[in-house]
Amino acid sequence: MRPFITLISLLLYQCFALSSDSHASNRAKILHDEELLALGGNITLTEQETKVNNCLMQYKLNEINFAFNNPEYFNFTYHFFKYKTNIHTSKVYKIIKDLPKGAALHLHDVAILGPDYLMNITYMNHLYVCFAKDKVQLKFSDQLPTDPCSGHWQLMSEARRLSRNVTNFDAQLRQHFTLVVNDPAKVYPCIKNTWEAFMNYFITVGSMLTYRPVWEQYFYDTLKAFREQNIMYVEVRSTLPKLYELDGTTYDPFITAKAYKKSINKFMKDYPDFTGAKLIYAPIRDTDKKSVTKYLELALRIKAEMPDVFAGFDLVGQEDKGKPLIEFADQLTAAADNLTYFFHAGETDWYGTSTDENLVDAILLGAKRLGHAYALPKHPLLIKEVLKRDIGLEVNVISNTVLSLVQDVRNHPLALFLAQGLPVVLSSDDPGAWEADLISEDFYVAFVGVASKSSDLRLLKQLALNSLKYSALEGDTKKTALKKFNSEWNDFINRFECSAY
Repeated sequence: MRPFITLISLLLYQCFALSSDSHASNRAKILHDEELLALGGNITLTEQETKVNNCLMQYKLNEINFAFNNPEYFNFTYHFFKYKTNIHTSKVYKIIKDLPKGAALHLHDVAILGPDYLMNITYMNHLYVCFAKDKVQLKFSDQLPTDPCSGHWQLMSEARRLSRNVTNFDAQLRQHFTLVVNDPAKVYPCIKNTWEAFMNYFITVGSMLTYRPVWEQYFYDTLKAFREQNIMYVEVRSTLPKLYELDGTTYDPFITAKAYKKSINKFMKDYPDFTGAKLIYAPIRDTDKKSVTKYLELALRIKAEMPDVFAGFDLVGQEDKGKPLIEFADQLTAAADNLTYFFHAGETDWYGTSTDENLVDAILLGAKRLGHAYALPKHPLLIKEVLKRDIGLEVNVISNTVLSLVQDVRNHPLALFLAQGLPVVLSSDDPGAWEADLISEDFYVAFVGVASKSSDLRLLKQLALNSLKYSALEGDTKKTALKKFNSEWNDFINRFECSAY
């Protein structure tokens, strides 16, 4: 009897072993196939890229493993304002900052450079200020402004002198140029409070920045700052506000577009290694059909007269409060053959509303990219359309956290986008408003806080390539840009020294 029992035991062991081996191999295959499906998963690294990747992943895994075992210290569970100053100590961030990142495609013009840059403008001559309760009005003029003001207008230089404490004066003034606060949970308890502060920011800085010489210099300096962060091409959205002169002369929005062209041409002359910049005309969506008709006419005029700098058209503003695209569908459809669309769509936590359904209309209208697309995971058929039509998804992780869509970035839909290999393009939206750097911090937060623990250099490379692939660059210009990027990428890889970080 004993030999029989032994034989049975042996057979059972072999069956268990085979079953165990089968489970292990099936498990490994699933994980491997998921890795191939993820964004960048099909990229094969060179020998030198592998060396860089080994260094990068050593630093990334150190950060994530520590956070996994000590979750109370994981930065991304907190508000961006709480951990933003810690980012620059990360070796992963330092590598990302030095890495060629391609293009920045989702930006709003007057919220790109931060409060320190804006404070320098307040030291220019002819700037007047009006302090009224919790608000500040600013305007350049060669005489006392007549604009309505509940306080009184005075030269900024005089107000600063009379303050008797310039340090305190500047510190209080600076608070009007940023959304950053010490206790964001208290100051911004819900999305309503955040967006009210955000809109006030635009009102405050807008009248100062729209002084024509400042406007032109601001955008020139914006391009310079992006170049310093290893961005080679920029697309900027603008409402095209009216610019003005010291004597009160104001210009129509077409002149604002020409000011962009002037700044771009000057920058390209000074920095011929830069690929360039283009304008997306993006007026406010909370309007009526008559205004949209005028917007489209202006867009067509800019395209006809400045085709080298014009990229396309969008409608912007808080989607939940703005008019949905469906209200302007007839007009937008009529212009679709002559304009390229890059619509903001689905920047909301809601489901089954006019806001997230903007995604439907944006896709049907032929949008080449979707701004934010935050609600896309709730629409599985639209995900299929995005893949079928190869529509770029402009994702702005830090913006979505600051503007109250998500608290813990591990819950950001970008994780799903990356896992499914969707055509993601990372950008930074309005980095100046929340004192982020121009784009490297967004890459860092996405790479360490949102992407899979195993996502590596291949993801970063694909994100950079996507930014050029889904840009408004066309034909030989795009081919040249991609060739140039590959050259800069290889230069970085070949000179990389892990010990430098």
